[in-house]
Amino acid sequence: MAKQNVAEQFVDILVRAGVRRMYGVVGDSLNPIVDAIRRTDGIEWIQVRHEETAAFAAGAEAQITGRLAACAGSCGPGNLHLINGLYDAHRSMAPVLALASHIPSGEIGLGYFQETHPDRLFTECSHYSELISNPRQMPRVLQSAIQHAIGRSGVGVVSLPGDIASLPAPTKSVEHALVTARPTVRPGDGEIEKLVRLIDEADRVTLFCGSGTAGAHAEVMEFAERVKAPVGHALRGKEWIQYDNKFDVGMSGLLGYGAAYEATHECDLLILLGTDFPYNAFLPDDVKIVQVDIRPEHLGRRSQLDLAVWGDVRETLRVLNTRVRAKTDRRFLDRMLKKHADALEGVVKAYTRKVEKHTPIHPEYVAAVLDELADEDAVFTVDTGMCNVWAARYLSPNGKRRIIGSFSHGSMANALPQAIGAQFIDRRRQVVSMSGDGGFSMLMGDFLTLVQYDLPVKVVLFNNSSLGMVELEMMVSGLPSYGTTNRNPDFSAIARAAGAYGVRVEKPKQLTGALKDAFRHKGPALVDIVTDPNALSIPPRISAEMVTGFALSASKIVLDGGVGRMVQMARSNLRNVPRP
Repeated sequence: MAKQNVAEQFVDILVRAGVRRMYGVVGDSLNPIVDAIRRTDGIEWIQVRHEETAAFAAGAEAQITGRLAACAGSCGPGNLHLINGLYDAHRSMAPVLALASHIPSGEIGLGYFQETHPDRLFTECSHYSELISNPRQMPRVLQSAIQHAIGRSGVGVVSLPGDIASLPAPTKSVEHALVTARPTVRPGDGEIEKLVRLIDEADRVTLFCGSGTAGAHAEVMEFAERVKAPVGHALRGKEWIQYDNKFDVGMSGLLGYGAAYEATHECDLLILLGTDFPYNAFLPDDVKIVQVDIRPEHLGRRSQLDLAVWGDVRETLRVLNTRVRAKTDRRFLDRMLKKHADALEGVVKAYTRKVEKHTPIHPEYVAAVLDELADEDAVFTVDTGMCNVWAARYLSPNGKRRIIGSFSHGSMANALPQAIGAQFIDRRRQVVSMSGDGGFSMLMGDFLTLVQYDLPVKVVLFNNSSLGMVELEMMVSGLPSYGTTNRNPDFSAIARAAGAYGVRVEKPKQLTGALKDAFRHKGPALVDIVTDPNALSIPPRISAEMVTGFALSASKIVLDGGVGRMVQMARSNLRNVPRP
């Protein structure tokens, strides 16, 4: 067997760690790695048009599969382009290994062409960022990066000079068994006892759930039934907790709706489950609060806690469901369910009134029709900005669908790149990119990646020719909108010119047929929908604390213009309330 070089050893270790593809743009310092991938079974190189896309795609793949994904950038500007997507992956707790190839090792520190210091640059958006300056560091540095990424759910970065990658790998290198899955963590007995006591003593308990409830739906529902608790959620908790939930009171936060705000403020014990909800202006400061999280650094950094519980949500609830005393008083729960239904009933008509005649098209209507027509197991990738609003209000999770966005980092232009990563996992699964015209045009070059690989992603473009959220922020601050208008082309014509399916929709009666045709198309498709930029209004609740800076600006985009199928669920939950 021929002796391996460092690049070949690097790629072999990635394959052993479960990496199936590496996203990136080729470059001279990356050539040894790319050539090793070309000659290695079980892994492929995915050529994108921008390295930011590579990092977003890898992050989306990791979020959907739960496995390690990988991306790469060539020296200097190449790997620097990765940083935005890596920030997003890291803040989304997606296990991603990033390779930042480097200038020749003998030139580091001498101001060489394209010199940067990637091992320093990526420290803030990774759990591990180190430089391999000698072949003897392989494979230990790479293995450490992988285990940081998997074990701590985030990004690991390895900087590797191209000349080092071409050198022979050490003959007696130390390789150890790779950790490729995380354990569950059960809280200690002392914390469990304290938590049981707090729950048993409380008359009104509310649960507020985030993405840490993934895989714990059954346990949350059992616990809510046991303690008669309304269940609210943050945006990242929506896909995991909203479906089949007869305790649902909606979502809190800047895009919130329903009675989640009231339920969290009118209880006497609020239990935060797997959420690092950042908007403390929406959290109470006069009730007892317990937080359960697998990440100890999340505990107590948003609100003052009466009890911090370090543990996996599912394991914690499994213990609690056998320990806490069952409550019989439903009055608080039923009152919150009625408030929730009333809140939704009061707003549902706005987007349904004469929508078939309204032009430009109501974006709420587009989202509602999209929700109805999309597959039961569709993956939605959602652009930051107004598309977040439409996804929060109109997409109906069911335990099979996935909703991926830049929900913690808040980057523009995330939806199309994330759709690329999602579609490579399974070409047969429907992937829908809910793109805004601002975000789509920012990384529009990677629409060509869909065409190059014949990826059947469906881009549903909400085209209001403006940076809608920024415009609202200016208005709320008393400023005239400036620099927010986009002079857009016919994006569907661009799609057709690129070799994809493209259609433009300007009238509501064209919408359903256009979406159905695009979904039936076997390859990539873009539906350019001209939407109303003024389909916004003031939320029902803005506190004094929110009336500053971004909190007020963003909160004013919360709609009172419809909630899609959620109103039917709220009505159903009310009908199922036991009567005395």
